[in-house]
Amino acid sequence: MTQDHTALPAGRDIAFMSLGVLGIGTSGPVIANSLMPVPTLIFWRNLGGAIIMSPFAIAKREWQTVEQRAAIKLSIFSGFLLALHFMGFFIAMRFTSVAAGTALTAVQPIFTAIYLRFKGGAIPKRAWGGMSVAFLSVLLITGIDIQISFHSFLGDLAALVGAALAAAYMLIGSKAQVKLSTSTYTTFCYGMCALTALPIALIAKLPVLHFPARQWVLVIALILGAQILGHTMFNLSLKRVSPAVVSLIVFFEVPVSAILAFFWLGQKPPAGIIPGIVGLLIGCGIFVFRAKSAEVA
Repeated sequence: MTQDHTALPAGRDIAFMSLGVLGIGTSGPVIANSLMPVPTLIFWRNLGGAIIMSPFAIAKREWQTVEQRAAIKLSIFSGFLLALHFMGFFIAMRFTSVAAGTALTAVQPIFTAIYLRFKGGAIPKRAWGGMSVAFLSVLLITGIDIQISFHSFLGDLAALVGAALAAAYMLIGSKAQVKLSTSTYTTFCYGMCALTALPIALIAKLPVLHFPARQWVLVIALILGAQILGHTMFNLSLKRVSPAVVSLIVFFEVPVSAILAFFWLGQKPPAGIIPGIVGLLIGCGIFVFRAKSAEVA
């Protein structure tokens, strides 16, 4: 069986991924505005997502065959990687600007494409050219941020680590969903993500329950927006669209997050990193509108 790793989404996947971009684009500003400790926020966000998806998973009863149980194990491992990705992304939202953090986290297509290439996938030369432009843009953004403050630079590094982990999470998730419905996959994935974050919060003696009402409103917004409307919509598309393309389209959360951060938080990214963000958009655009498609066995 072959899969085109640069084919654009079609049909209902266009709607799913459009909703996904809007949903996940709200995550950066919400996280930056929240006062909950990072592990606590990750725990509640993913616990809420797992609870919402679990009735659909129970109705499917997809744990009866050996193949389904093997896919559930992949889902659980994917959830562990998702927790680590969130750690990097949430830290980036607190350490650097929303625009820079989301832009750097969204370079996950570079890591996805490299993995697919090592597995025998054929990535067009023009697509690699786009990735090169994106990579140079990353160097520009991080170079500007380290001149501004080491604190911002650490946020950039956390975002890049988060990008690599997001690529791994998405690749494994696409494999798990060959045998599982999205509802079953996300229930186990989000559940494991929550279970990974909770012990970290408890060991670090971070507060888990006692927060003002406004903080719980932000958690609900994060669950319904970024988790259900964002990650779940992307996971639905992973059944038909290559993880290389899905991870690439996630990049378009950058302008959504930047606009929301500007109007909601009054956060304007440093002028020096704007060319880098534009370069990332151009580089990813080159990848999307490639000269020809490539197939991999």
